[in-house]
Amino acid sequence: MADAPTGVSRALREAPPDRVVEAADLAIRSVLGASGTALFIADYRISGLWPVLDSRQPVAGGKADQVLVQRCFSSQQPVRESDEDSRCRLYLPVSVWGERLGVLVVELPEAPGDEVVRRAADIAGEVAMALRAADRETDRYRRARRQERLSMAAELQWELLPGRSVSDGTFHLAGQLEPAYTVGGDHFDWSLDDGRLTVTVLNGDGIGLAAALLTAVTVNAMRNARRSGGSLVEQAELASDTIYYQHRGHRHVATVLLELDCATGRVRAVDAGSPHVMRVRGGTVSRVALEQQLPLGMFAETRYDLQEFDLDPGDRLFVVSDGVWGADPTGRESYGERAMARSMRATRLQPPTEAIGTVMRELQAFHADADLRDDAVVVCLDWRGSVGRGDG
Repeated sequence: MADAPTGVSRALREAPPDRVVEAADLAIRSVLGASGTALFIADYRISGLWPVLDSRQPVAGGKADQVLVQRCFSSQQPVRESDEDSRCRLYLPVSVWGERLGVLVVELPEAPGDEVVRRAADIAGEVAMALRAADRETDRYRRARRQERLSMAAELQWELLPGRSVSDGTFHLAGQLEPAYTVGGDHFDWSLDDGRLTVTVLNGDGIGLAAALLTAVTVNAMRNARRSGGSLVEQAELASDTIYYQHRGHRHVATVLLELDCATGRVRAVDAGSPHVMRVRGGTVSRVALEQQLPLGMFAETRYDLQEFDLDPGDRLFVVSDGVWGADPTGRESYGERAMARSMRATRLQPPTEAIGTVMRELQAFHADADLRDDAVVVCLDWRGSVGRGDG
């Protein structure tokens, strides 16, 4: 069984992109002696895990199976379950570069030892890599993730995302859009390059497809500058000029751009509007004081100033759009005045991938479970410090 990961990798490479799941099943049966497999993919809200082979049904096997799949997904650790006949189900996180895609379930004829679990976990990692690659060539896995039809604006926004989470030895980052199936102009983007993590959060102007198109132009303008070696200021200025000369000041985008030096914790920032940056240090939640400059695209050739602040190891940053901070569905004080800080403090023992869900659920509860009136983005970044970079 020494070549287990290699054998599965070869099978996945040779499979058509829409048949990765079937190829993985046959290979895992062969190299691990499994009697069966199942793959569950997280939906857009990360509120459920759905089988790829029959995406119309939720997790099979009853409530116990649902709990174990969810436990594996949340903890990102293998989970073992044996039945009365000594047969075993092994639940494995399907994740790559810190992004949680789903859970692989492997049925084995007997309880596995630690070495088999380790090899099975490596195989789940190979499946994650294959799914990320195959997602560009087939709609199959996107269909499994959606439990209702996306609006055209939401389709565009989800296609723009770099992912929903990413991590390395120094940081862990996650983000979420809501309402997931109808989100319009709010968005987030990130890129890790040579030890520097760039994160942007946007409050799109307007609603629906028009807002999504404006955000798409903004995101791609910033990417164009970034990929051409432009600084954070140059990214903001190119995007602002692009929007202005397209709309002559009638449309604009509120944006915050952050660049983290992963080794030192130094953060460079350009605050061009209303997204709010909150820092959680210990049990204290405070707003990072940044000078708000003009939103992108409001005036011709607007120039931006760079600001800086420092993170301590263990610090957590939340970046939220105005649809989170300013939510006031009942005419009382906005969510950002006090309720948001309480929800952020409640996440202190959760990783960012779970923390964003907690803040979003509290926001929904603040709305008394009514539909959100505005788009909402929550991005959560933990900086662990420079120790451990590259160890994993």
